[in-house]
Parts: sequence; structure tokens; C-alpha cells
Amino acid sequence: MVTNEQIINILRQEAVPALGCTEPVACAFACAKSKEILGVVPEKITVEVSGNILKNGMGVGIPGTGMTGLPIAAALGAVCGKTQYGLEVLKDVTEGDNLEKAKKMLCDNAVHIALCPNAPDILYSKATCTHDKDCVTVEIQKSHTNIVRITKNGEAIFEKEIVSESDNDEVRAETTIRRIWDFVHEIDIKDIEFLLEGAEMNREISYEGIKSTYGYQIGRTLLKGSDKGLVNEGLLNKALIMATAASDARMDGCPKPVMTNSGSGNQGITVYLPVVAAADHFGSSQEQLARALALSNLVACHIHFFVGHLSALCGISIASTGAACGITYLMGGEYSKILNTIKTMTSDLTGMICDGAKKGCALKVYSGVSAAVQAAMLSMNGIVTANDGIVEDDIETTIRNIGKIGSKGMEDTDKMIIDIMRCKTE
Repeated sequence: MVTNEQIINILRQEAVPALGCTEPVACAFACAKSKEILGVVPEKITVEVSGNILKNGMGVGIPGTGMTGLPIAAALGAVCGKTQYGLEVLKDVTEGDNLEKAKKMLCDNAVHIALCPNAPDILYSKATCTHDKDCVTVEIQKSHTNIVRITKNGEAIFEKEIVSESDNDEVRAETTIRRIWDFVHEIDIKDIEFLLEGAEMNREISYEGIKSTYGYQIGRTLLKGSDKGLVNEGLLNKALIMATAASDARMDGCPKPVMTNSGSGNQGITVYLPVVAAADHFGSSQEQLARALALSNLVACHIHFFVGHLSALCGISIASTGAACGITYLMGGEYSKILNTIKTMTSDLTGMICDGAKKGCALKVYSGVSAAVQAAMLSMNGIVTANDGIVEDDIETTIRNIGKIGSKGMEDTDKMIIDIMRCKTE
């Protein structure tokens, strides 16, 4: 049986602070490592990326720059990136003249981004940086900061085996919703209190989205509507304001970190903030909130394991399923209600496409949070999603069906989305 310690490890692996969208971070991280090996800022940078990295890096704001896209992220990684910061590799972007140096690299046409047609993984970034006669290549695969190979002047100086299934994968495959439910109730609260720090981190960027004009200003607009009596002040609107404001800020380059889930900041926002809003609304204790956040995060991680980190399936549909479970828990829902909530979310949002990271992601957060609150209410009122469509009586089979659709069934859809987006830039 999967142990509590192993489940805590999953939480800690998937709940990681990130500054900015994590796909540009993968480019910046590779460039930062190349610079560290070279020992000097490179004169020229070429980054080859998988289609999904390209898709999620084209239109998203880079924190502290007022700019979008992979080129500025790569340049900044080479100028001021520090791999010791992990997903916050660009933490020093606003220090000194770092941004101006990165902009000059772009003006000098020293940065080139290309699609790698035969990328070995859907999450792949390969940075080749040169200075004088030295050339360093860094390859990232499987996760945003997972360096698998480094070469200098044609010789490999670091390489690690890429295995198809690790011990962690086996643990993830053996984890079930029933085991997650038991964990949430039996774990010592001290072992999951760190999730409350993530909640506060994401709440902070939500405040930024409310007080400033980031993105499409969805959270700000909803708040104004509430003040004018156009929308009510219930749980749904509170959750929508909090989550969309955070996404507005993050997608438009707010220089504040986000606690992620499954390698994504928007998914981190979605698994945390609707649950935080529900806890505020119901007057829940900090312990109740921590357990609800554990449930939300773990349900999302469990579904994501079968879908993969990047696909044509929008991860908000998965993250909001986790949030729906957390809300159901705070409403007093028992295990059977959690199962109903997951099935209702599966019937509702499965199939929502990912067409890249951008300001419009906040709209998808809006849809996901709306569906999450709705699913929790329906479940608590005894509305059960029938054994139809891709939903089955067995919850684990249902989750694997989502995985099949997201990982295999939508492969051609993903290629079509990337082709459409690339044509816009040619």
C-alpha cells in the first residue's frame, strides 16, 4: 500500500513555487545552466523546443519585463538566470540592468527559438549557447528543470539515464482516490501545514490582480459587478474573483511567485484559491483548510499522472476537479460525495483544449472554478452523474479514461493547435 510518507512526497514534488509561466521557465533554466557552464554571458543563443513548450511560451507575459514570449525568457536566463532558484530562475530580472542587457541581445538577433520536429518528449528544451570558441548545450526533458544532458565543445560532461518508469511512477500508479481520502483524514496536520503557505502565496498574487490592471481584468470586473449589485456576493463569485484575478496577474507578467500544481502555476491557482474562498465563506478552521487543500492538490495530481503534464487537454479541467473535491469536503461531503463530484466534473469539462499560455487562460480558470462550485453543490444535493459517456461506475476507470483522451486521443488535436498558432507568426 502507498504510505503516507510517499503521498507527502508527491505533494512536495508537485507544490513548487514558480515565477512566471513554467514553459518559458524551462527555456530560461536551460540557458541559465549554459551560462553557468560557460562562466560568461553567451554571445549567441539557440533554443530548440517541443511543440507544447512553443505553444505555451508564445503569448505569455514574462515577469518584470512587460514583454511576452520565449526569446526574452531565454535571453534573461542567459543574462541573470540562476538555476539554484529552480522554477524561480528569473527572480533577479529586475536587478540592475539585466533587462536592458537581455533586450539588447534580442535587438542584436543573438537569440533564436526553433521548433524541434523530433523532440524526444512533449516537455523538451535544448539550449545551445556560444561565447568565443566555447559552446555549451543543455537539454531538459520530462519536467521543467530536469536537465538530462550537458555537452561542452562536443563532449558530454553530464548525462543521466531517462527511464520510462521510476519508483515514483509506480507509487503514482498505485495511488487511488480512496487512498487519498484516507490520507487526508489520518495524516497529522503538521505534515501538511506547508500547503497553507502555498495558499497565502497564491492569495498574494490574487491581490495584485485585483488592485492592478493585469490581463483581461476578469477578477477586477467581477468585483466591480459585485459592488454594483450586478452579481451576488456568494461563494461562487468570491471563488471566481480570487482565482481569475490571480491568473490575470500571472499571465500578464506579475513579478510575484505562484505555488504550482503538476508543473503549472494556473493549475496551482485553481487547486488552491477556490478552496481558500470556500474556507473563508464557511468559516473553516486552518486545519480544515489544510486537509481540503491536500485533497484538492492530490486529486489533481492523481488525474494528471494519467494525462501527462502537457497535452491538448487544458489542465484547468483537471485542477478544477481537485478544487471541486476540496470544496465538497469543506461542505461536509463524505467519500461518496467526492466520487460524485469527480464524475460530474468529468462530464462537464473534459475536452476543453489548451491553446497555449496567454492572458485568455484566466477565462478558462473562470470556467473551471464555475464548474467546480456547481459540481460540489450538485453532489451535496444528491445529484449523481450516471454511468454514461466516459464516466464509469468505477472512479479509477473514469480517471484513466480522462488520461486516454488527454494523452492519446487528442494527439492530432494538439498538432493542429500548434500548427494554427505557428501560422500566425509566419
